[in-house]
Amino acid sequence: MINLDERFTFEDKPNDLLAVGELLVDMISNEYGDEWQSDGYTRFFGGSPSNIAINANKLGIRTQISSAVGEDGLGTFLMKRLEAAGMSTNGIQRVDAATSLVVLTQSQASPIPIFYRDADFRLTFDANLERALKHSKAIHFSCWPISREPSRHVIERVIEEARNRGLLIGFDPNYHRMIWQRGEDGARYVKSMLSKVDIVKPSEDDAERLFGEDDPFNQIDKFLVLGAKLVIMTLGKRGAIVSNGNETVSFPSLATDVVDTTGAGDAFWSGFYAALLQGYTVRDALNLGFAVSAYKLRHIGAVVELPKLESIKEQFGL
Repeated sequence: MINLDERFTFEDKPNDLLAVGELLVDMISNEYGDEWQSDGYTRFFGGSPSNIAINANKLGIRTQISSAVGEDGLGTFLMKRLEAAGMSTNGIQRVDAATSLVVLTQSQASPIPIFYRDADFRLTFDANLERALKHSKAIHFSCWPISREPSRHVIERVIEEARNRGLLIGFDPNYHRMIWQRGEDGARYVKSMLSKVDIVKPSEDDAERLFGEDDPFNQIDKFLVLGAKLVIMTLGKRGAIVSNGNETVSFPSLATDVVDTTGAGDAFWSGFYAALLQGYTVRDALNLGFAVSAYKLRHIGAVVELPKLESIKEQFGL
């Protein structure tokens, strides 16, 4: 169990957060609408762990990314965006496969994605990843890398080594049946991971895809029963519910201006990690995570120009 009023202490390391998983292109429609009527799309840097690492770096902590992209133009586009953001590309593996992408409609609700995957799950455990893991305080991953081999084996090894080293482990259980191999029970595998990590942040949609429809409080209990130590369930404009099994707290949404919801959850993770790794209590880190998410919602795309965490804290009166 993780107490909401505790502060984590970390061994001094050269890096704060290591995000392992997908680096891909988001193709977002130029017009609103869920019926795929737009004739134009704009490419954006994407991939949840990568979004989190870049945003958290902008907020003021040191971050690294371990991912795989294709030896193609889209892969080069992503590499250049990383470099432009001041991020190291040492952890990015170039593989003989097409760079993965997601096509989305611009939305003020939960966007509906279509997935095109090839390079992202070809990540391997190499010397750069081993070094980054050794030098980091916390790791983060999502459902994407655990949905296919060989990246699933990589994550399993990362988790094992992270637990042995006492690293904080965050998991985004963003389960989508379509990213798993046909016929595989992906939901069952995701559930088996919950006891191996410290913090999970399902959205209401994620929980429904994993467990079926139910009341949010009941959904949270299901995550806790399976071994999750801290569950953060986001409810869109209704805010969020957080529970460690002993204490359950509701947090209101801080968003007042919603332009695009793409990457809102990633923005939350970024602010939450940045605060935790800078010594804030879990409760304060949650509030700052929601503030960063609200700031991002004013902009299109998952990666936006963020000020330092202290500036966001002042803007939202936290």
